[in-house]
Amino acid sequence: MQDFWLYFQLGWQHILDWQGYDHILFVVVLCVTYAISDWRRVLILVTAFTVGHSITLALSVFKVITINTPLIEFLIPVTILITATANILNKKPKNRGTNFKYLLALFFGLIHGLGFSNYLKSLLGKSTSIVVELLAFNLGLEVGQVIIVVGILLLSFLLIWIVKIKRWDWNFFISSAIFGISFIMAAERFSAAFLN
Repeated sequence: MQDFWLYFQLGWQHILDWQGYDHILFVVVLCVTYAISDWRRVLILVTAFTVGHSITLALSVFKVITINTPLIEFLIPVTILITATANILNKKPKNRGTNFKYLLALFFGLIHGLGFSNYLKSLLGKSTSIVVELLAFNLGLEVGQVIIVVGILLLSFLLIWIVKIKRWDWNFFISSAIFGISFIMAAERFSAAFLN
C-alpha cells in the first residue's frame, strides 16, 4: 500500500510539474472552451485522455511496444497545436462534435502516454511487480489533470461571469497563446525527431 501512495503522488506531481508543462498546456487547451456548467462533459473528456495515455503507458512499461522518444516528444506539441487550432477555428462550438472530441482526446492520450512512459520506466527500474504502481501512477495523473481542469474552469467562470470578458475572447486568447508556445516547442523538437 505504501508503494501505491508513493506512485499516486508521483503521478499527480508529474502532471503538475511546470518543467514538463506540455501536458498542462494540453489539458488547459482541451477544456478552455467549456464553462463551469459543462463540468461533466469536461470530466468525461479528460477521462478519455486518461484512458488513452493509460493504455500506451501500460503497453510501453510492459514492453509490448517500443517508442521512438524524439518522435513522441515532437508529436506531443503537435497534439496541442491541433487542439488549439480547433478551438480557434470553431468560433461557435456545437455539442454535436462532442463525441469526436472524446475520440480525439482518447487518441491524443495514446501519444501522451508514450511520453509519460520513459519517466515511469525510470522510476520503476527493474521492479517486476508493477501493476499496482502503474495503476497508482495513472490515478495520480488523473487527479492532477482534474486539478488543472478545476483551476481553468474556475478562472474561466471568474473572467466570463464576474469580469464580463466575452467567452470567445477568453477562448481565443488562451488557445492562441498555447498555439504559439506549442508551435515553438514542436519546431524545437522537429530536428531531433526527423533530422538525427
